Amino acid sequence: MKALFFALLIAFVLPSRPAQAADAASQAPEASMEQRLADIEAYINNSSRPTDGKALSRIPGPGPAHNGWMMVSSALVLFMTLPGLALFYGGLVRSKNVLSVIAQCFGLAGLVTILWWAVGYSLTFGKAGGICGGLAHAFMRGVEVAPNPDYSNWVSHNIFFVYQMMFAIITPALIVGAIAERMKFSAIMLFCTLWMFLVYFPIAHMIWGAGGMMNGLANDGATIKAIDFAGGIVVHMTSGWSALVLCVMLGKRKGHGREPMPPHSMVLCAIGTGMLWVGWYGFNAGSAVAADGIAANAFVTTTLSAAVGCFVWPLIEYITRGKPSVLGFCSGAIAGLATITPAAGFVTPGTAILIGVLAGIIPYFACTLIKSKFGYDDALDTFGVHAVGGTLGTILAGVFATAHANPNLGADRIKAFVGKTLWLEQLKAGALVLVWSVAATVFIVYLVKAVLGSLRVTQETETIGLDLAEHGEEGYHD
Repeated sequence: MKALFFALLIAFVLPSRPAQAADAASQAPEASMEQRLADIEAYINNSSRPTDGKALSRIPGPGPAHNGWMMVSSALVLFMTLPGLALFYGGLVRSKNVLSVIAQCFGLAGLVTILWWAVGYSLTFGKAGGICGGLAHAFMRGVEVAPNPDYSNWVSHNIFFVYQMMFAIITPALIVGAIAERMKFSAIMLFCTLWMFLVYFPIAHMIWGAGGMMNGLANDGATIKAIDFAGGIVVHMTSGWSALVLCVMLGKRKGHGREPMPPHSMVLCAIGTGMLWVGWYGFNAGSAVAADGIAANAFVTTTLSAAVGCFVWPLIEYITRGKPSVLGFCSGAIAGLATITPAAGFVTPGTAILIGVLAGIIPYFACTLIKSKFGYDDALDTFGVHAVGGTLGTILAGVFATAHANPNLGADRIKAFVGKTLWLEQLKAGALVLVWSVAATVFIVYLVKAVLGSLRVTQETETIGLDLAEHGEEGYHD
């Protein structure tokens, strides 16, 4: 009966393969029933494709369910930037600058896509060295339908390319929040181009790339045995710490501290927050690069941390100010999401609750007390939420990661650190990335100044608003 069941399952699964997969299968030696069953088990369990020493997997090409989930996840991560981040940031600025923020998000989506296609993907996910991936995949060379076993057994290489491209798009877009309402569009595009090459590509390779010097989960020879499930280091720390340096070097907005600069539309901000929350499931659960149990756990921990952060932040406002604000709900949700990101696929739901509590407390004080004490103009709290939340989550991942949540943590290369000294590895990686991001940002700022003369718009432009001055349009008409 069991054999009949699997025979029927095979009959339904195998005919759905792409034509090229069927052709490849027809050229391979005839497989036994045991081989076919092993193939199906490997596909369902997202494990390595079985071989008998000679014959390759009897299901060549991508696995439909895993591939389908990653296509959905790619769309969800793009949804985070467009329209999620565009509306979230757009609602927080003054009405005269709403289109400038939206233009920056769209501009970066186009710019980063071109860079990623040309050399960015190759520099990040190639195998050339510990800091740089090399140019083997430049212009998508070799990036085709067949999976790349360095990153997935069952997901098409070109879908993995697109998924990771969405991360590359949103990371520099986060920086926009710190320098909103005062930086030239041309300066932002040039700054982010250089930043991708000097910060994002090398750090993403070091943490996630095959052979990366800090890829503790997959590289036996990693110098630092760090883990980062979905981008606490790669996305939030890099963008957040760079954003702090950039906003300090750029200077405060005209009238900052002397005149009120409230969000022009909390409605847009709240809608953008909801979109970011929904998209974040692709960001975190999609980072399992499969529709498996690790993705399911990341989906659950993401939900719990976001919801708890969304509750705790306005609760502090209620205790200290007497009123919970909608901005507090939005900020708490994003803080909960950013903080769980590096740990989402490595910790249990109970730990996610704790992370959500801390995400609601520590970034809150970073965005209020610390920002007030030092007086920097982080316009939309990129540093307070993303740098502080990402750094906090990176350390907590090292403390609470467990093989119970992610069996990959039981691999020989990393299990000696899990539950023991992994948090030290996280501190090492976090410190290196912090220093790297800060130093590179300072260098890039001076380089952009040398090329363009100034990063800032004129005071007249700042008064009129960037929408009209930089883009010749207005977000609203009477």
